[in-house]
Amino acid sequence: MQNKSNTKIVTIAIFLTTFMTAIEGTIVSTAMPTIVSDLNGLEIMNWVVSIFLLMTAVSTPIYGKLADSLGRKPVFLFGIAVFVIGSALCGIAQNMVELILFRVIQGLGSGAVQPVAVTIIADLYTLEKRAKMLGLNSGFWGVASVIAPLLGGFIVQHLSWHWIFYINVPLGILAFLLVIFFFKETKTSKDSTLDLKGTTCLVIFLLALMVFLQEIENGFNLILLGLLIIIVASAILFFRMEKKAKDPIMPLDMLTSKEFTMINLITLLISGVVIGFEFYIPTWMQGINGTSASVAGFAVTPSSLMWIVGSFLIGGMLGRWGIKKTYDYMLIVLVGADLALIFVPIYTSFWVFCLIAAFNGTAFGAITTASQVRSQVLVGRDKIGVATSFNTLMKYLGQTMMVSIYGITFNMVVAKQLTHRPQLTQRMMNDIVSADKAKHLAPNLIPALREVLLSGLKSVYVVSLIVIILSLVLNQLYKQKKIVE
Repeated sequence: MQNKSNTKIVTIAIFLTTFMTAIEGTIVSTAMPTIVSDLNGLEIMNWVVSIFLLMTAVSTPIYGKLADSLGRKPVFLFGIAVFVIGSALCGIAQNMVELILFRVIQGLGSGAVQPVAVTIIADLYTLEKRAKMLGLNSGFWGVASVIAPLLGGFIVQHLSWHWIFYINVPLGILAFLLVIFFFKETKTSKDSTLDLKGTTCLVIFLLALMVFLQEIENGFNLILLGLLIIIVASAILFFRMEKKAKDPIMPLDMLTSKEFTMINLITLLISGVVIGFEFYIPTWMQGINGTSASVAGFAVTPSSLMWIVGSFLIGGMLGRWGIKKTYDYMLIVLVGADLALIFVPIYTSFWVFCLIAAFNGTAFGAITTASQVRSQVLVGRDKIGVATSFNTLMKYLGQTMMVSIYGITFNMVVAKQLTHRPQLTQRMMNDIVSADKAKHLAPNLIPALREVLLSGLKSVYVVSLIVIILSLVLNQLYKQKKIVE
């Protein structure tokens, strides 16, 4: 598809956009206490993160289809521009409602940037080199995860929270210019008509599903019942529309490949396991080990670093073992790491968690990169954009779904434990997870509070273990297809 593109410079532009969108998630979480304090919106602060994720997930399949029909370059440039505009608007937000609305724009840009960047890599590189380049691209994601907390803390302390959004503007403009001048793409002759009916049904389905998953923790009610009806109805309509559509937004024939379907289901599940590990380990470090907030985050740093290693190694793994054995081996590594989290004693050294994180990160990086490569090669070249976007969508759905399941499990276990310990309260539990606030608790209550917290945390990793084992089962349900390129 490319015509005399400067491959190296275009690849640098892709890495810039990956770094830009990757750093956005973690750096916002780091600055959130300051943002909430400044804009007075504690009760709706979760929407600052969830709306970005929601808009990215909803728009990803649409951009994937457009990238296949209109071409990668215009869709990629549009995504970068929207993301930069959204970032600038977020920086000037004067209240939480404005910030949430501007995050919608930013998320709509991210929905194009992430999957189309991976699709362009597939265009620029042969299958033999593609795994290495996708690994390097994932490496920038890992680097962003490592430095984002430090950068966010520095910006909030020495500048203002507004700059966590403004820093995207120069990066985005540079990437935009590099793509304009150095990425050459032949015009596609494919019909660019968008499947509006199918797109509408898909957007309604994804919006309803992700809002349902966000709100299910509050307990079942009429609103959730209504959302459930919308989910089922829109899913049925979507499949009917896609069967009739001349140029469907998501070709259903992709899902006739059992290997493609199972690999993407595993991606959905393992993306949820990633969230469970990275979200709850810092809580474990502060609440159980008593480390400071800044140190607690470093317990998952080895995961981010080894993610890069796993991404680089995947090319050799796939060449030597194939996709099925590679998945089996990496999933077994995750089982071992998860069992370690379930069975470690209450007082376990910090370095043990760093070691567990290293094994997790290696497996996460290998599985994530392998799923991208395999999803692309299992479909025709004219469907690479759609296949990549579908794979990205599975990651976001997995994260959203599993965060809700983990939250429900954790809260249920903690609530049950508190009923047997009348001397403890929910307010005390809120304090024990912060090393600073825990200092003000009665010393004789701290051991019991930590035991309750540990029960909740370990229940999360029991759920993760079930998910990993389910992934192992799914990996046995298909035959590996031989690919010749």
